[in-house]
Amino acid sequence: MAKQKPTSRAARRTAAQKKSPARKTAHKTAPKPTARKKLKAKGREVPQPRRARPKQRIAISHHRDEDFKADGLRTYAKYRDLGIADASQGLARAHVIRLVGPCNPEEVSKLHFHDVDFQMVYVLKGWIKTYMEGHGETVMREGSAWTQPPRIRHLVMDYSDDVELLEVILPADFETVELTA
Repeated sequence: MAKQKPTSRAARRTAAQKKSPARKTAHKTAPKPTARKKLKAKGREVPQPRRARPKQRIAISHHRDEDFKADGLRTYAKYRDLGIADASQGLARAHVIRLVGPCNPEEVSKLHFHDVDFQMVYVLKGWIKTYMEGHGETVMREGSAWTQPPRIRHLVMDYSDDVELLEVILPADFETVELTA
């Protein structure tokens, strides 16, 4: 059976273009024309390059009563530094805090905030009553943990004579701002 020639002029032109060697070459090398323009994907953020983190080392700290020092932020507290600030080159600080009893509300109940990126406290022993702006008063007992958002106003209201807290803060060095009434 013989091939039939296309009958319409448009069909003949299409058939001729398919056979044309120039058309075949152009089709393979030239980019396809398009009416679409590239759009940025909505909701996707361009990933930022990761900043170099300081080299960290291992920090090991074993419990020793003589490591509790009265050289920290509060005069009514003793701090046992866990070596995290040095090991992380200032990325974070962790210490165990013993609040010295009995609690004197006139001394401890001062509204303040810490200029930090992150702060978490865990009650190792005893209990502590705190106030945090927007949250109110809360009694935290052994096993309780909480985070304090950056710059949240808070204060210590009361605590047991045997309270011990584990505190983790980023960065290691930060400012505490005491507020007046």
